[in-house]
Amino acid sequence: GGGGFAAPGRRLDSGESGLGARQGSLRRHNLAVVYQLLAGADEPLSRANVAELAGLTRATATSLVDQLLGAGLVEELDARMSGRAGRPATPVRPARGTVVGLGLEVNVDYLGARAIDLTGEVIAEQVVPDDFGGSDPDQALAALAQAAKSVQRGALKRGARIVGAALAVPGPVDRPLGPLRLAPNLGWSNVDVAAILARLMPVRLIRVDNEASLAARAESAARAAAASWAPTDGFIYVSGGIGIGSAIVEGPDMYAGAHGWAGELGHVTVYPDGRACRCGATGCLEQYAGRRAVAVSSGLPPTTSGAELANLAAAGRVPVRSALADAGRALGIALAGTVNLVDIPTVVLGGDLAVLAPYLAAPITAELSNRVLASHWAPDSGAVLAAMALDLPAMTGAGLAVVDHVAADPAAHLLNA
Repeated sequence: GGGGFAAPGRRLDSGESGLGARQGSLRRHNLAVVYQLLAGADEPLSRANVAELAGLTRATATSLVDQLLGAGLVEELDARMSGRAGRPATPVRPARGTVVGLGLEVNVDYLGARAIDLTGEVIAEQVVPDDFGGSDPDQALAALAQAAKSVQRGALKRGARIVGAALAVPGPVDRPLGPLRLAPNLGWSNVDVAAILARLMPVRLIRVDNEASLAARAESAARAAAASWAPTDGFIYVSGGIGIGSAIVEGPDMYAGAHGWAGELGHVTVYPDGRACRCGATGCLEQYAGRRAVAVSSGLPPTTSGAELANLAAAGRVPVRSALADAGRALGIALAGTVNLVDIPTVVLGGDLAVLAPYLAAPITAELSNRVLASHWAPDSGAVLAAMALDLPAMTGAGLAVVDHVAADPAAHLLNA
């Protein structure tokens, strides 16, 4: 329903304005309900389906769907016969390639931007490999803004409109927009990334988050699409690169902690008197299981990629196999404490750890079996899986965060809103 109106020259009294506000609020709520039904359906729904599922009249459902159509948020498919008398039903689903979110990421060895449409498809992207360790934040974020503008131009050429952006960074962030408190491998501390990007790019930044949390969002979507994950399932996602992060996924939600900083698994101490870490502590997990640490322990250059490590391990290179076994033990020690604490038994290895999972899973599982108390009564306490979302998952998750923002309040993205 729409808001109330006053005749020309007459002011709305407080009762009328209150009615208009209530009607506007109800319309906004109903638009979100309708869009979420369409987005969450296994098959495209007709307007009649929407009316029935949402508990709305057919006329109201039709009006709301038409508003979403006009904004390019949903699209119609070819009409199909419903088996009932009358005109064939016209299925509706979230639109492809019309409305997109920008997923941005800055990490130690690359930065980039990716345009994700409302169905989760990538329609444009640009990735800039480089060494950003010790970089100047203003210069690195300026390069990120240039990549974002390039992707934006690519999306616009395809007729899409960008409704927002989200940024993944390798460190704890004050949600929703920062600052980034600490990114040891970048050498950044207390950087207001949102304010810097606001000066550099026209797209509104709606979220800044830790890269592991956003990668876990992409992993959840990938598992849901493959029907290998149910909304009630949870898992501990471990994101591995030069650093290591994690996210605790509980059903459809993610545990953030009091400040939004939960998941700093890479700085859990596994060997108290161990190697010095850039964070200032000693014996942190990433000093044993991060990609650079594994490469150096293998006698290889620190720039060796995860894929190269996997290839050398597959070829039987003993130093690499030994370093990966040590990395797996360190991961298992850290993860055992996490599983004991949160009682979520499934571990998903992402990033470089997914590629290296064949060589990490056994030592991780051995430590979990030995150290997780629940393993005595629940044999599934210690399942170790390789991630399904493998291609720059944090960037994808950032784009999906914008898609989630649209789903939560589609009224804000109507063309005449």
